[in-house]
Amino acid sequence: MIKKRIIPVLLILNNKLVKTKNFDKPLNVGSLFNSAKVYNNSDADELIILNIDRQEDKNIDVLLSNIKQITKYCFMPLSFGGGIKNLNDADRLISNGADKVILNSICYKNYNLISEISRKFGKQSVIISIDAKFNKAKNIYNLYSDNGKIRENILLESHLKKIKEAGAGEVFINSIDNDGMKVGYDLNLVKNVKNNSNLPIIACGGAGNFNHIKDLFLKTNISAAACGSLFNFGDNNPIRAKAFLQNYDIKFRSIK
Repeated sequence: MIKKRIIPVLLILNNKLVKTKNFDKPLNVGSLFNSAKVYNNSDADELIILNIDRQEDKNIDVLLSNIKQITKYCFMPLSFGGGIKNLNDADRLISNGADKVILNSICYKNYNLISEISRKFGKQSVIISIDAKFNKAKNIYNLYSDNGKIRENILLESHLKKIKEAGAGEVFINSIDNDGMKVGYDLNLVKNVKNNSNLPIIACGGAGNFNHIKDLFLKTNISAAACGSLFNFGDNNPIRAKAFLQNYDIKFRSIK
């Protein structure tokens, strides 16, 4: 079994830390910087920071201002995304401390951007975020861009093939249906991605307790569990999650 990662996810809206349900109803959940400090000190393997604001002239500047603060006291790998449009955006983020950049909506319009970033910084620096919602009528997963607002006319399997060919290093799959609901991960969605791609996979959307992470790892054997609500509310943290999961012989990467 591959060694696993637990990755907290921080969402920024209007430069505030928020949590959503089904990509809607953002709720203020405290301080971005205080949360980042807590995760840095509680054995998080990585940290994902996503700007879900879509003010075209502010996206990257907001991320840059947060990078400069967070890198002062966070020493785990940091991944930033939200509104990246071109190679220069990615260059600015990585040059200022991001270890990886996360692309989503732009990929449907310009797969070449994945290649450009991958060639300059390496495949390991490019995470492709995919937001999916189950279509019961057709028994397929529809893909969405622009924070879940625009349905894309491409099958999940085809999109996975295109991003792999373009040079993606990792897939961040997010269930819109389960986002913020604390009902567990959409294991069928995760298995679908795993069956159609050999890239490392980060699953997100639905973690409400440690058993949900256990089920994700034992039933899909993917690389990483991303968590928002689980750590945003209550006193749960990655240290406690790992202590629980190690009882099931789930191994984690060393970040020392």
